[in-house]
Amino acid sequence: MPSERRFSALPSVQARVLAFLAILIGGGAGALIGFSYVKVTCHGACGTPKGLGAVLGGGLAAAGVAVVAVLVLRAMGEWRRIQAEGVEGQPDDRSS
Repeated sequence: MPSERRFSALPSVQARVLAFLAILIGGGAGALIGFSYVKVTCHGACGTPKGLGAVLGGGLAAAGVAVVAVLVLRAMGEWRRIQAEGVEGQPDDRSS
């Protein structure tokens, strides 16, 4: 009788934590780059532009890293499913 193992699309806790940390680090790096860019190019009273540069840079960088993290987590789940199907020798009925 074949095993009725169910596959979950939910990545492991370790993978989710690492993805979250990568998003935080990427956002922090983007904020530093945005702040530094405005600091180099702005002359005079630049408090608000520096803050906006940091927020915009951090947001864009975090969003980019988040897209990559989601794609990596999905690919990991798909890879595990393919490996499990190869080991069991039976394709998954749920796939179309």
